Amino acid sequence: MIKTFMSLHTNIKVRLLTSFISRFVGNMVFPFMAIYFAQEFGAATAGILLLFNVLASLTVSFFGGYASDRFGRKRMMILAQTIQIAAFIIMAAANSPWYQSAKTTFFMMFLQSVSSGFMNPAAEAMLIDVSTKENRPFMYSVNYWSVNLSIAAGTIIGGLYFNSERFWLFSLLAATSVFVFILLAFFMHENQLHPLPHSPSASVRQIIGDMGKSYRTVMTDHRFLVFCLAHLLILSLEFQMNNFIAIRLSHEFHAVIVHQIVDGLKMLSWLRVENTVLIVLCTFSVNQWMKHYHPDHVLFTGLVLYSSGYVVLAFSNQWVLLFFMILITSLGELMYVPHCQSLLAAMMKEDSRGAYMAVYGLVFQGAKIMGTVGVLVGAFLPAYGMAFFYLILSATGIFFFYRSIRMMQKNQTTQSMSMPIHKSE
Repeated sequence: MIKTFMSLHTNIKVRLLTSFISRFVGNMVFPFMAIYFAQEFGAATAGILLLFNVLASLTVSFFGGYASDRFGRKRMMILAQTIQIAAFIIMAAANSPWYQSAKTTFFMMFLQSVSSGFMNPAAEAMLIDVSTKENRPFMYSVNYWSVNLSIAAGTIIGGLYFNSERFWLFSLLAATSVFVFILLAFFMHENQLHPLPHSPSASVRQIIGDMGKSYRTVMTDHRFLVFCLAHLLILSLEFQMNNFIAIRLSHEFHAVIVHQIVDGLKMLSWLRVENTVLIVLCTFSVNQWMKHYHPDHVLFTGLVLYSSGYVVLAFSNQWVLLFFMILITSLGELMYVPHCQSLLAAMMKEDSRGAYMAVYGLVFQGAKIMGTVGVLVGAFLPAYGMAFFYLILSATGIFFFYRSIRMMQKNQTTQSMSMPIHKSE
């Protein structure tokens, strides 16, 4: 495993390290900002402000994806990191013992959201640029492992110290941002495969027109759009955990486990911990195990296992079954995620990967919306009805995954048949 990791491109190793550091420290702060803003501005205003941040990041990501294709991945990542450094330094100053300003904190968090819009499409496209079909499953497994570990560890520390040591957490965030900037600036290389030509004197109209042309290429790629819809439907099951499933357990679940009275919220916390621990401990062993099987078989088996867990979580109140289904769901997650990401990478056209990743960002936001829709539907359907609803969602998602793979295979066959055959004289 270490040998495989060391054989990865330098850019991949730098990105995995910087991603882990940023997420680890960021999760000491950002999960608790909703509580902070609700205390300062009220719950309704806090909700509007946070939604504004999400929309800003999403909107900027479309320009960020286009710009990374035109001007280079590293350049956009450096720009984004510079903005983050400034935002975090001012955030720390606005939460210091000498100066307190919730408004300044929000404006800097907004600026950080803008920087994320520049950073994410460029960073994801760069990983695809310098990886291969063979090492992508391993690369995405490592990335998935580090994401889960950083979120779990960062959230625990933030929960302990956010209220009492906010200034030092923001200061740590600023310091680590400087460290990440150094890694990006001095150890990462510009490796965009086919940078597209651009004119420094291009007008705003020309840039907008070129940007529109770039995204038309993405939006007419039907296999990619079908893939995005498939992943949105499957990913929406995960967001049910924090919505309908959480509400159902809080209302319905009560049990005595090892001489302790456990309510629904405590059970939900235990299930989340189980999932995180399984992901952190089993990622690499499952990755090695799955190497012996065809990627498509691994993908669809993982999707079935992953989906079945959420179908059962929709209605069951048997704690042994709930723990077992989280085990099944976690195994399915470890199986399908790396191959899903590898499939995504294989679909993208080399000269528009930033634009593809920007559009792909809509999948995550759409899945979050579906999570809230689950609450609305759950208000009218009983638990078994929601289980059937999840079954329909997952079956439809799996079918669309199958369709996207078939469309990609058909496209590859067509391209190979259309290639000229050179006869030797």
